Amino acid sequence: MADMLTEIMHRKSMEVTALKATLSIKDLEDRIRNFKADDSVTTRRYFIRALQQKVQQQKPAVIAEIKKASPSKGVIREDFNPEEIAQSYQQGGAACLSVLTDETFFQGHDDYLILVKKATDLPVLRKDFIIDPWQIYQSKALGADCILLIAACLSDADLMHMTLLAQDLEMDVLLEVHDEEELKRALKTPAQLIGINNRNLKTFETDIATSEQLLQHIDADRLVVSESGIRNHADIARLQTAGIHCFLVGESLMREPNPGVALQRLMADG
Repeated sequence: MADMLTEIMHRKSMEVTALKATLSIKDLEDRIRNFKADDSVTTRRYFIRALQQKVQQQKPAVIAEIKKASPSKGVIREDFNPEEIAQSYQQGGAACLSVLTDETFFQGHDDYLILVKKATDLPVLRKDFIIDPWQIYQSKALGADCILLIAACLSDADLMHMTLLAQDLEMDVLLEVHDEEELKRALKTPAQLIGINNRNLKTFETDIATSEQLLQHIDADRLVVSESGIRNHADIARLQTAGIHCFLVGESLMREPNPGVALQRLMADG
């Protein structure tokens, strides 16, 4: 997986370089400045606030993911309609949505984010490999409410700069870590939302004990999201007992005929 991450970053760098040649940051800033107040896509929806509201209601706060494929599993869902999946998730009780926009490795698309924002009124995370500030302006121009920053992909300086830039552009940040070293780096930033990815980048195995272990090093003023390897309500209950109440779940839901019904089962006791 570490090699895969290197390959993804290399391809993403080439992709972003090509895009920057056709659309400048000034062009993106102009788009952002010209947002219409009544536009359902570009109007900000508060991502962290939506998670906090579920937690306050003592319900699992689930970020439900819309993902067609992955490098390790190939195509996860052949029957892929982002709008229908988003509406199903909303009916199933999702707090927020996550949309894969990477085309090369995940068969995502920027348009999926726009379609999902039009189809629901939930806050939306743009899940991609962000390695350049240009992508943060692009995310805002697309209507993202939150962006993913992956500590393994970025230097300390980039983590700080990109977190502050996203906040300046009125987006929330989900800052993802895999281990204690990455967590130490993440906690130097003002990111309020820390994602603990339970996947080991060397072995590709998932273990939700990773979330339990790293949680011990995070102050209560940050909101923690457990990511990867959450397959059933027992996993949710175990993490809630440890003190984690926010979850990002994708693959297990995407494999189900009705993702929204599967989400209800995941959250329901018994």
